[in-house]
Amino acid sequence: MDQQPSITISSLDLARIEKLMHSAAAKNSPGLAALQNELDRANVLEPTQIPPGLVTMNSTVRFIEDASGALSELTLVYPDEGGAAGSVSILAPVGSALLGLSVGQSIHWQVPGGRELELRILDVVKQPEAMGKFHR
Repeated sequence: MDQQPSITISSLDLARIEKLMHSAAAKNSPGLAALQNELDRANVLEPTQIPPGLVTMNSTVRFIEDASGALSELTLVYPDEGGAAGSVSILAPVGSALLGLSVGQSIHWQVPGGRELELRILDVVKQPEAMGKFHR
């Protein structure tokens, strides 16, 4: 797999995700190792320092799968809010892949079955921090 892009997350998101990862509900999640790898390489900022155009928790993001040209728009949520149309859990592989990326960045993402896709962020349609919501 190619070198992954740098990512940035808020200290609030980091604290909540780490708490989630230690919960009983997350223990059997297949995406835990990938999510931990993302957190380990993340640059952490205070919520008020998060720039617009960065995928944070509860952000709605538009992205493209470069090989097929397929466009998607998803809101990155915590597992208890997942399952709704247009949302993806942070514990899902694509959720952890999107966290912390900025508009224009790409990431290689392995789907079940071993196939690899390249996702590129086109737009962050809604970001809580850009809306002044620092304590979601």
